[in-house]
Amino acid sequence: MDCTALELDAVKFAKTAVTYDQNGKYNEAVFYYKEAAQALIYAGMAGSKLEGIQDKVNEYLDRVQALHNAFQAQKSDPLKSRQQVDLERAHFLVTQAFEEDEKGNCDEAIELYTQAEIEVLRSTSTINCIAYVPFMSVDLKERFAFPVPFSDKTGKLALSPKQKAIFSRWVRPDELCNNPTMIMSVSSFSIKQTVVSDCSFVASLAISAAYERRYNKKLITSIIYPQNRRGEPEYNPCGKYMVKLHINGVPRKVIIDDFLPVDRNGELLCSYSSNRSELWVSLIEKAYMKVMGGYDFPGSNSNIDLHTLTGWIPERIAMHSDNQSFSKDGTFRMLFQRFHRGDVLITTATGVMTEEEGERWGLVPTHAYAVLDIREYKNMRFLQLKNPWSHLRWKGRYSERDEKNWTPDLLKYLNFDPKTAKKFDNGVFWIAWEDLCQYYDVIYLSWSPALFKESFCIHRRILHKTRSLSPWLFIRRMERRFTIQVYSGCKFTFAKIPNPFTHTKRINGQWKGLSAGGCGNYKDSYKHNPIYQVNLERSGPLLIELRGSRQYSVGFEVVMVSTVGDVGLTAFQKKSSGDYRCGFCYMEAEHIPAGIYNVIPTTFLPKQEGPFFLDFSSTSPLRVSQLQ
Repeated sequence: MDCTALELDAVKFAKTAVTYDQNGKYNEAVFYYKEAAQALIYAGMAGSKLEGIQDKVNEYLDRVQALHNAFQAQKSDPLKSRQQVDLERAHFLVTQAFEEDEKGNCDEAIELYTQAEIEVLRSTSTINCIAYVPFMSVDLKERFAFPVPFSDKTGKLALSPKQKAIFSRWVRPDELCNNPTMIMSVSSFSIKQTVVSDCSFVASLAISAAYERRYNKKLITSIIYPQNRRGEPEYNPCGKYMVKLHINGVPRKVIIDDFLPVDRNGELLCSYSSNRSELWVSLIEKAYMKVMGGYDFPGSNSNIDLHTLTGWIPERIAMHSDNQSFSKDGTFRMLFQRFHRGDVLITTATGVMTEEEGERWGLVPTHAYAVLDIREYKNMRFLQLKNPWSHLRWKGRYSERDEKNWTPDLLKYLNFDPKTAKKFDNGVFWIAWEDLCQYYDVIYLSWSPALFKESFCIHRRILHKTRSLSPWLFIRRMERRFTIQVYSGCKFTFAKIPNPFTHTKRINGQWKGLSAGGCGNYKDSYKHNPIYQVNLERSGPLLIELRGSRQYSVGFEVVMVSTVGDVGLTAFQKKSSGDYRCGFCYMEAEHIPAGIYNVIPTTFLPKQEGPFFLDFSSTSPLRVSQLQ
């Protein structure tokens, strides 16, 4: 970044800091004073000719220190926090419960005990400004009957841009069909994704439904209320529903109404069942979207979604060429055995590919698919997949178009009829295991809790032990708090890192015009992406973070330019940050040889302009400069 841009950034940050300072918003003021000082420091390094740069830097940092001193003075007699107030209220409720208990008033005591527990947990239950309290036995008595149809007091869900473009109105089920019902048949084949960007959730819903049908266990239908005396979810003409989702460590209740968005032709703008009178698909999705902040959903992955739906324990297997621990034979054998024992739910996802590659092979880039079946026949290995869109299938080997590899015996064994498949595209297809390993990027597993003989809970951290589970970390953002769940099959330590790095370099910039070149699949524009050069003076660990706008999927590559001597020439040539992610990605390496490296940040698609921040952190001295 040139010095002029850095000078302009410094002026902008300084004005913002002063505004916050004058309005008494001191935390924000401290942040922008630091940003202004940092921008001036980098401007000086880039050759700025402004006079008195160091004096201005000192002035901003002195104000930061003064504000810090003011904070410390205020701490001598601080006001009670919201959490302290909540705990005091909980203590009062418990005291009242004790009194009712001693009087023998059991019903009143139970109600007060329940309310006390809810108050304790409420401070960790707020997500996207709505409290989702833990699901308790008392919730089975939730009221669902009303003289007037129920409407969610939190209002309608936010719509995605694609929905808004064709949205007409919100409707209730009785406006869509004559005889709405909750469930006609729990089938993965009937589930259809529309314009909401939640393919991993819909794939997770499909595989959960397939499991329930295969093993006759109420894995997914048991989470919807109200239910009849047989424990089956039922249609509520009063319009209120409760869905039990596993969020932030425990099952929680999510209350929704039955308003659904439709376009001008009356077609649903959310996922739905091909049996149009069925509601379970649309309502479970709506409950999940409510927790996520609305239908304007940036996407997630099946590990998160399956855990939310079922509470099963997640694992991720990368099939990248650089994943040296991945074994085709060993992984297939494990998947085959565990799948047919009913121990695991499986989805898979494609990686980055060009539109031309996707069209050629009938695949959607960075898209999730449900694994419905796994078969083996005469040393040939197959998986049956479902595209959540309920159309667009694999076009390679063993597709309905393939007239070379199919044999009559294999068609009979897999119960597949290419002629019928050509007439009806439901998004379901068979693919050879070797082709899946080549064209797909990752496998997501969710393990049945019954496999885990030993488990324990420490505060909000949960650890499960199993022989097959690799370490996995899940962090869900809450309001000013984080809930962390860690699952592992081996011993590990889990603690806050007090001061991980001694040297930090931040580079801030902006993709503009030709510089927004997209990922490496777009060869003509990729060369226009910015390049930052890192000079690592000593061998050691290196952490690189890239942050940008959440509406853009970002990533970066680190390419070795030169090293000191011949050390590391074969060990490190190129490394990427992995899957493109919305607004944030990182790469961490335990040992990088001393030398010079190019860091190339990219967006997934070309022409996606937006501000970004690169952080370079290492215990070894490093220098960072921009090449273009």
